[in-house]
Amino acid sequence: MHISALNVRIVFQRNETLVDTIGNHRNLWTDYFSCYATVSGQSGDETEEAGQTLVSEKVSFTVRYSSETATIVPDGFRILLADRIYNILSVDNMAFKHNSLKFRAELVRR
Repeated sequence: MHISALNVRIVFQRNETLVDTIGNHRNLWTDYFSCYATVSGQSGDETEEAGQTLVSEKVSFTVRYSSETATIVPDGFRILLADRIYNILSVDNMAFKHNSLKFRAELVRR
């Protein structure tokens, strides 16, 4: 992987449960790790649901392998790219060579 291809700054966020003083539980997204990535494999789909046409955008993010990125799993993590939020669908270890990781993600509809 060429370092020059890592040209987009992304932020990984982790979902945490916050308990207040009277015992209420609240989900909170906190910044976990920030790094540079290569964005590729952009594709889109249209599906019809309940009389509406819904567009889903899927993207692949490739990052360098590190101890922080190695612990990221699809459940409980998401990716921020500028002002867009992506849910992680899968993590590819790229033949287990510990050089890079590829995250397949889908744009969150808001």
